[in-house]
Parts: sequence; structure tokens; C-alpha cells
Amino acid sequence: MKNIFILSMLFMSMQTVIAQYNPLYKKIPNYIDAPNEETEATDGVLRISNVSVPGYQFFSAGGDAAKPCVIICPGGGYRILASEHEGTDVAKYFNSIGIHALVLKYRIPSDKNQIDKKYAPLQDAQRAIQLVREEAKHWHVDPNKVGIMGFSAGGHLASTLAVHYDDAKIKENSKISLRPDFQILGYPVISFSKFSHVGSRKNLLGKDSTESMMNYFSNEMHVNANAPIAFLVHAKDDKVVPIENSLIYVEALKSNGVEAELFQYETGGHGFGMVNKTSTDSWIAAMKLWLQKNKIID
Repeated sequence: MKNIFILSMLFMSMQTVIAQYNPLYKKIPNYIDAPNEETEATDGVLRISNVSVPGYQFFSAGGDAAKPCVIICPGGGYRILASEHEGTDVAKYFNSIGIHALVLKYRIPSDKNQIDKKYAPLQDAQRAIQLVREEAKHWHVDPNKVGIMGFSAGGHLASTLAVHYDDAKIKENSKISLRPDFQILGYPVISFSKFSHVGSRKNLLGKDSTESMMNYFSNEMHVNANAPIAFLVHAKDDKVVPIENSLIYVEALKSNGVEAELFQYETGGHGFGMVNKTSTDSWIAAMKLWLQKNKIID
């Protein structure tokens, strides 16, 4: 009985109260009305699983002057969302340098919850940028300085929006541009053909892992001169998502005349978030300089 009690308490400690997110849509597109099985758990890293109802948290930098805003897509292999160290912690940093942030709780691809699961995360990212521009006056956002950011699979989602923003999967307020003004990608999955992270590809595409779909979601193949400027960070020893993902994306951007910068660590592996403990260098500091150089912040 004592052991059962201890195990019960341990399980309860792993389950946390689900953070309060605002609804992303009035009516969710591409949606199957099935039981909501969303859960949160932590073992040092906060994870949200089984997201079927998308939402957002807006973090205001304060003041009445119009400021830039970054939409943040946590990583997790399209299986979970690492919502704290690749989400809310990052949002708080942006607030500290005068940038609003929106943490996106995008849908985890699921045949139970979506009619066509492979487009659900992209729909949510499109809706997030649309929402920020809709609320720009109310939230004191500069609608011409709205960026997308993502880590790992969240970086894949962010870069998918950056190259497929015109491929509208939502219909609300279609007059509002869905193009990000800039993109920030942390150790991103970019390609579903070369150097692919197999887990992300399988979770997003499932049985639709055809060559045409893998090409559609290989974002280096769809860069053109209208792609948003980009800042990327990646470690050379990343065994989960090889740095070649970032290298081929930066090459594609630059070959199309788009400003792009890649901050490379010698070590650090995958999933280090804001701080790479194996290095004294700070990619966050380099990103801030990049934001200043590109006149996103003063």
C-alpha cells in the first residue's frame, strides 16, 4: 500500500496544471470532434502532449508604442511540445529586449483529431500570424515587424510558414498577409528528404510520406526571393537533427538574395534552448545583434 501511495504521488508530481491558453480560433478548421486528451508532464522539461485544441499565450513587452512581435513554436518532433524552455522562457527574454511574444500551442498531428493531419500545424501557424496582425492595434504590435520562431520540429513549422505562407489553409480574414517579416530557427528540421529527422516526418505525414509530400515539406526546396530574412543557430555535433538542415536552408536563402545568418556551435548537441552549456558564447546575444542590424529593434 505504501509503495502504491508513493507511486501515486510521483505520478501526480509529474502531472502539472495545464497552463491557461487562449483559443486560437472561433471554429477550428480541419478538425474532428473527438475527446480532448491533452496532458502536461515534466521531468525537468515541461511537455504538452496530445494537443488537439490549439491555443496561444501572449506575452506583452508593455508600453503603448508599437513594438515587434515574435510567434514562438516549441519543438518536440510533432509528438509533444517543449513548451517552457523552447516557449515561455524564450517569450520572457524577448519581453526583456522590448519585443512582444506569442507562444503557439499548435496541434499535434493526429488522425483521430484532424481530417488531414499534415496541414494542421501549418494552419495554426498561419492563424497565429493572422491573429497578431488582427490585434496589432490592441496589443501595440508593429504589423510590419511580426516574426516566426521555432526550435527543432517547431523550426520546421516556422520555416514551413516562411516558404508556404501564400498556400492558405485557412479562410478567416484572407486580406491579412500571412508572410512573416523575419524568421528565427533553433536547430531546425528543414528537410524531409535529405538529412531528415525521421520521427518528425513520420509524425507529420504518416501514411502520406510520399515523395511529393516529402518534397512539399522539404522547405529548402521552396525558398524564393520573397522569403523572410533569417537567423539560425545549430550545433555541429547535433546527432538528432544534423546541422546540414540549417546549412542547406541558409544556402537556399542566400542564393535567392535573402539575408541569412547561421550561428554555429562546435558542441552542444540538440535541444539546448536558450543556453548552450558547453560554450561560453551566446547565440542569444548574436541574435539580438542581428535584430538590431536588421532594424527590427533599436
